[in-house]
Order: sequence, then structure tokens, then C-alpha cells
Amino acid sequence: SSHEHKLNFRKSKEVCLSYIQDALLQKQWKRAAEFLTCYVESLEKDYSREHIGPSEMIWRIGTEILRHHSQSSMKEFNCFMEQMKTLGVKRFLKVCLEHVFHLLCNGQIDEAYQNLSLAESWRFGEQTAIQDKEMKLIEAYRGLLDYYSWSKQKNILLEHSEDGFSDLAVEQEMHSCFRKAAVNLKEIIKIPGVWDVFVKCYVDLLEFYGDHNEARQVLNEYAYNSKFPANPNAHVYLYQFLKRQGESKKSLISALKILHDIVPSHELMIDFNTMLQKSKKRKKRRLGLEVIFAALDYAGWKENAKAWSCLARQLKQIVTSEKHLDWIKQEWNSRKDWWPAFHFSRYLAKRNWEENQSLSYEKALVAGILLGKDCKYFRYVSHQGCKAQLKRFRMLKKFVNRHNPVYLRISG
Repeated sequence: SSHEHKLNFRKSKEVCLSYIQDALLQKQWKRAAEFLTCYVESLEKDYSREHIGPSEMIWRIGTEILRHHSQSSMKEFNCFMEQMKTLGVKRFLKVCLEHVFHLLCNGQIDEAYQNLSLAESWRFGEQTAIQDKEMKLIEAYRGLLDYYSWSKQKNILLEHSEDGFSDLAVEQEMHSCFRKAAVNLKEIIKIPGVWDVFVKCYVDLLEFYGDHNEARQVLNEYAYNSKFPANPNAHVYLYQFLKRQGESKKSLISALKILHDIVPSHELMIDFNTMLQKSKKRKKRRLGLEVIFAALDYAGWKENAKAWSCLARQLKQIVTSEKHLDWIKQEWNSRKDWWPAFHFSRYLAKRNWEENQSLSYEKALVAGILLGKDCKYFRYVSHQGCKAQLKRFRMLKKFVNRHNPVYLRISG
């Protein structure tokens, strides 16, 4: 019967899709391509309307296969994408964007630009308004490629100026690229979202032409506008800009304080700690200790010699002056149950000594202050250092032994 035929057809189609999925998961691209061919042929008899139309299914699966298939070529990929653009008006701009990304990944900059220009001129009744977001992305990526052209022309111009020559044609081309890039980049970053690459390029354009006020405004908006999602990079870009402009330490610290709140393990926390330690204000020095302790809570910092040096230096200053020992105690109380195994095991002492003696020295100093002279890490490293007749390790041992009562006060 007709009803039974439809049921069987739907079942076979679902089975075919499951085979494709299985082949994709196992990276069997040839097998996936064969099943996709069967699936496409079967769709000629399918008149059902599903939530995800067959053309989108073919586009997504076919794109994945062509990206990885050993016998796939750029010519075939381009041909496939052109066919996909004609299958669904609603997905036209999305397909165009994916096509452009693939071209860019394969170094075909000019072809990508041509595709973006064609997509930008696309109009299809009400669909043009519905796909407004996709159109803005099309324009933004064209602006990005205009920035790329501007950057190339700028480098040519700078090379010529070093040789004492000037090239009016190159300069005019550069300014033309600047105008086109600036217009599109400025538009996309007005929309709340994460636009890191576009913001960086737009700020670079503004700085080159000396529009520092506009650049500052853009970065402040990107970092502090509550409509935009929380984004650590926004604060990184603002900090780097302020640093280039020679802004005050207060402004730099303010930018990094927010970054610390969002990502306490960010690599800029060493810069943050260094600035805070140089401050005359006790509150900021206290924050500096908190910042470096928090960074070392993360596994990615375990062997960061610079970070351990920052912590060792500050702990040594506090211990020597015997002021603010309560700062150390407060930070250590929440870590004393897990830091010894995480940072100061005998295994790590041996490995650190073999791989990086400077790191092991800084860590041994911290371990000696926090865990006392009987700490496994400190004992192993100080013994190896004295055995190797290294003066600074003998001094390290004397320092920890002399200040061992401090450990007792910190540990309670």
C-alpha cells in the first residue's frame, strides 16, 4: 500500500543517514561519500517536509566529506558549493560564508574576495531583510580582506620610504583599502557580540592614521558595554592599547583588575603582579600576592619560573620584614590541603631539578617558607644545590632555617 511504501521509504532513509553518521564518526570518508550518493538519489522520491530540509543535510554532510576526502580537490569543492547556493534561498548567505572560509583556509584570498562581493550584491525579496545578520557578516569579512590588502600596501610603502622612494599609486591604493575596510569593520563592531579580529584590525587602522581617541572609544565600548558578552580579550586589547599610549599605571592596573576577575590564570597576571608590587599602597601589594597565588592554582602555571620568582620575591620580603604575615596566612589557609601534593612533592622536586634549576630554586624558597625546613621539596632541592656547591642554594638553606619560626606562625 501507499502508506506502507512511505513507512519503508522513511525507514530506509533513516538507516542510510545512520550509516553516513557512523562513517563520518570513524573518518571513513569514501564510505560516507558512497552512502551520501545513495541518500541523494533516494530524495528524488521523497516529498516529505522535515524541520531540517534535505538540501541543508546534503550541504553539511557533503562539505564535511569534501574537506577530508583524499581524492577531493578545490575544483570539486567550489562546484559543490555553487550547487548548494542554488538549492536553498534561505541558506544562500550561510553557504557563501562557508565557501569563503574554505577559500581563505586554502590561501585563495582573491577568490574569497570575489565571492564576498557577489554575495554582498545578492538580493531576494523579503529574504534580504531576514538574512540581515548574515549580510553584515559578509560585509565584515570583506572589510577584513580590505584590511589585509591595506596592510600589504602599507608594508610596500614603508619599504619604499626606507629606500628614499615614494610611490603615489601604492599610497592611493592603500588609502582606498583603508576607507573600504574602515566602513565595514566599524559597522560590525556596533552589534553586541565577540568581534575580536575585527576590533583588532579596526583599531590598527585608526592608530596608524593617528585617530587615538576613536581607537580608545572603540576599545572602551568593546570592553565595558554591558550589552556585549563578557570577553577577556576585550580587556587585553584595551590594556595593550593603553600601554602603547604610555598611560598611567592606575589605568593599566584598572584594565588588568577586570581581566584578573574574569581569567585569573591569564598570562598577563605576571605583568599585573609586577605593577602591584611596585605600588606604595599596601592594598595593591596585598592584591598582588592574591593575584600570583591565584595564578599558580592552575596546572598551566606549575612550571612557570617567572611566576614562582614573583611569589618567592614577595614572600621573602614579607618574611624578612615580618610585616603582613597575615596576608600569607590568609592565602595559605585555603591551599595548604592541596598545594603540597600539587606543587611540592618529592617527584616534582626531582623533575624540576633535572629540567630547570632556576625554577626549582624559586619553588624551594616558596616551599620552605610555606611548609618549613622539613618539606620534601625543599629538602631535596636544597640538598642537591649544596651537593653541587652552588652558593645561592646554600644561602637559600640558611634563609629558610633562620626563618623557620615564620612557618610555624603561618601554619598556626
